[in-house]
Amino acid sequence: MELPVTALSDHRFDVNLSLLFTELPLLERPAAAAAAGFTAVELWWPWPDDPTPPAAELTALADALDAAGTRLVGLNFYAGRLPGPDRGALSVPGTESERFRANVDVAAGFAQSVGCRALNALYGNRVEGVAPGVQDALALENLALAARAADRAGAVLLVEPLNALESPHYPLVTAADAVAVVDKVNAATGLGNARLLLDLYHLAMGGEDLTAVIDRYGAGAGHVQIADAPGRGAPGTGGLDVDALLGRLRATGYDGWTGLEYRPAGASADSFGWLTRH
Repeated sequence: MELPVTALSDHRFDVNLSLLFTELPLLERPAAAAAAGFTAVELWWPWPDDPTPPAAELTALADALDAAGTRLVGLNFYAGRLPGPDRGALSVPGTESERFRANVDVAAGFAQSVGCRALNALYGNRVEGVAPGVQDALALENLALAARAADRAGAVLLVEPLNALESPHYPLVTAADAVAVVDKVNAATGLGNARLLLDLYHLAMGGEDLTAVIDRYGAGAGHVQIADAPGRGAPGTGGLDVDALLGRLRATGYDGWTGLEYRPAGASADSFGWLTRH
């Protein structure tokens, strides 16, 4: 199927402040993103050791976003140690899933307070000695809980596939894997607010045909993230034709935010040349 290519200026880009501008303290990153020309940002859960941080810390982050004039457009629920060995908590029996449940209303409430409309719930790694079916049942229960909280906050719930090379114990490694979970959550809640998070870097590293994935799932994606592959650097540092992929995505009808979730080679502020050239 031939689709027209659109300019990068047709896209809405946001900056992931958990990978970019990390040379600065958290509360200084929104202003740095604004100084680089961005009006929107996204975040992993900013307190990986604390699913229920003090209200003062949530308020301070909200104030920093507001003072910078940046909108938070994507936020992860508590996902364990990230970056680190964890890839989510919601399917992990015991303490971790309890921490996830404790975080659900906190994260959704914060998202609502700052106008964030997308909440990402990382599935979690397989646990040795626990049957996959047991973890999947727990995951569905917790994802339904998160979907309902997201709905109350006026947000969508995102389900993200990762790549097996970097996350060998994570069970959702294709777009189809994640969409199957999305469908189960929507069937369980009846809300229809669970969506695929389409991360082109992870899918490329997993060997998927990105044009086929975009054609099949792009229009219904709840959020998109990009980095070049391999290396997870800025577009132009790897082998992906990011311009063409984003043009194809736009042509499918996707008109949401595209998160820049890459690792800069140097200072974050100097990593946007690929974008300003367009």
